[in-house]
Amino acid sequence: MPVTPAFTGLASSEEAERRLLLMSEYEQTGSGWFWETDERGNILYLSQPMAEMFGKSPDMLAATPFLSLFVSEQTGDGASPRSLSLMFGGRKTFSGLTMRGDIDGEDHYWQLSGRPKFDAEGNFQGYRGHGGNVTESRRAENETERLAQFDSLTGLSNRHRMQRKVDAMLTAFRAAKRTCAVMLLDLDRFKQVNDTLGHKAGDELLKEVAQRIKRVFDTTCEIGRLGGDEFQVLIPDMDDRGQLGELATKVIAMLSQPFSLPEGRCTIGASVGIAIAPYDGVTREEVVHSADVALYAAKNGGRGQFRFFSKELQNESHLRRELERDLREALERGQLSLEYQPIVSIATNRIVAMEALLRWYHPERGKISPEIFIPIAEDSNLIVSIGEWVLRKACADAVNWPEDVRVCVNISEQQIITQGLSRTVANALSAAGLPADRLECELKESAHFGDGDVSERELRALRRMGVRLALDDFGTGASSLGYLRRAPFETIKIDPSFLRGAFEEGSRNGELIGAIVALADALGIETVAEGVEAMEEFRLVQAHGVKNIQGFVYSPSMALEEVEELLAGHEWEMTPTGPEKQRSERRKLYRRIHIIHEDHYYDVVLRDLSRTGAMIEGLLDVPVGTEFVVDFGEGQLAVAKVVRSHQDQQGLTFETPLVNDGAGGLCTRNRVSPYLLAAGGLPLAQLPPGHFPLVEKADNPMMLSVPRFGTKNLKAKLEY
Repeated sequence: MPVTPAFTGLASSEEAERRLLLMSEYEQTGSGWFWETDERGNILYLSQPMAEMFGKSPDMLAATPFLSLFVSEQTGDGASPRSLSLMFGGRKTFSGLTMRGDIDGEDHYWQLSGRPKFDAEGNFQGYRGHGGNVTESRRAENETERLAQFDSLTGLSNRHRMQRKVDAMLTAFRAAKRTCAVMLLDLDRFKQVNDTLGHKAGDELLKEVAQRIKRVFDTTCEIGRLGGDEFQVLIPDMDDRGQLGELATKVIAMLSQPFSLPEGRCTIGASVGIAIAPYDGVTREEVVHSADVALYAAKNGGRGQFRFFSKELQNESHLRRELERDLREALERGQLSLEYQPIVSIATNRIVAMEALLRWYHPERGKISPEIFIPIAEDSNLIVSIGEWVLRKACADAVNWPEDVRVCVNISEQQIITQGLSRTVANALSAAGLPADRLECELKESAHFGDGDVSERELRALRRMGVRLALDDFGTGASSLGYLRRAPFETIKIDPSFLRGAFEEGSRNGELIGAIVALADALGIETVAEGVEAMEEFRLVQAHGVKNIQGFVYSPSMALEEVEELLAGHEWEMTPTGPEKQRSERRKLYRRIHIIHEDHYYDVVLRDLSRTGAMIEGLLDVPVGTEFVVDFGEGQLAVAKVVRSHQDQQGLTFETPLVNDGAGGLCTRNRVSPYLLAAGGLPLAQLPPGHFPLVEKADNPMMLSVPRFGTKNLKAKLEY
């Protein structure tokens, strides 16, 4: 058998030509390409298909640095040109080095192999190598990696990526003594969208929710979807609870606006929990748990709210369970009652309606705020039976009033969805003998958008009966002309928020009230301004054409006995009275706090509180002008000055106003940093209660001065 001789020495001309042909055909297939550089790294040869990818000919790329073909930024999805440069500098053989190039704004990837070349004397002459196109496989890898880090539905970071981001930021910020906030968002009524419009609509809704959330936060924030309808936002370098509250309020407002989906129109909402590192924890587990506790409290507080974490929230779930149990028995035990607040015509000062307001007097806890027990009733579905009782009682009371005075009853969304509201209303009117046009049902916008078909059917049935409809809290939700057209309301109630701050410089609230009135007049709808307390507010709404007023400027809510007495003595006419100017809303309280003066800590009782000041009780004969530091607990310190003083009571004004805590209360804008406490000798952890300013002096009693003020013996019974 003939033996083919092994190739030795220089190839013949025919063999060389064959090799060039094979190389050319190989290059044309796009499977790979060849390259060669001189000793300076400039291109001597580059396969034509490769050169054409860059829009140039091989001749045009001659003498061009080979490294210039690849992007200089290191993005994590390929080696940097620096890696290739190190290979060149070390004159090392390499293979499997993936490089990235930018061609017309698109990333392309090549896997390179190269070998240094030397002349007979061993002098370096440059590199020869081979490249293969791995763009498709690399893009597939990048997509797999992206799916592992990002939510496939919304494009936001997923739970695993958010965990890594929070861990990394907290670790870095702890070393730099910086702060950051974690905000958890949970959608309200999202399940209803899935149940009524389908899961496809739910997916589309989540995409739109993600877009709205991104419009609220700047690019320094990391936004993620943790799964289901829960989202998380990581906000660096922010511990100002005023700013965080504004962000939470803005995102809640945006998510409460209606969504137009291919399957139909829907309205949801959002609840928000906020925790701030290092105040509420220094590890991811601690901070996220704190935000979750705050979110749970926000949802239990009535939804559509935000809450900051505080240690008091730890006991809130237990208290809520107890109140829910007691509320189930409250109707049977006669603990629920109705009070009535007049709605008065500005033109005649005559009462045109009375709004029924539900009250709960607990035998042990005393008067429970509706802000607490109404959300419990709604979440536990107790609102259905309670709402039926309210309708029957209000109709029975109103039948004894003058014929031109109607009764207004608030209707919950649950009452429309869970039962036949029109049937319940008809039964209540029939049992009391009250004409239908003397009953006005007040609904919030969410009651309509929660389940459009059901609510529209029930509202049409009420209108056929002759029952009046009122749109409550107008201007705070998803108000639209289409909504007013579909549900013909007789009354629009303008939310009190339009009056708050109406007299501050730059406020346009007055013009907004005027616009609402003009819209209502054009549609033939009456207007009621809610929450009017001061005479300047009275004149403002009067000047803008509001027809009726409800608020303390005429009367607070009254028990039925007081209503009957008013009927007998004043013929249902009232005169507006009240303070001339708006003042910060004060919350009546009765709890212990601490006051710091120089080196001394005093126990006092906080009697009432507003954004700008407070009334305290417990110190004797304090001069006007004295400055204190008020310690509300959990690192909340406020500098205050005494502006009124009488015996053991002092009126204080704050140097920096308090901010909304999301739960109807107030809190300081900032807190004492745990980093400062650590510098004073305390461990860097969640804040212990009280005594922060004395940290540095606690070990040296000689530094303490003589107390300046005497104290009253306080035996205060703290009320719920």
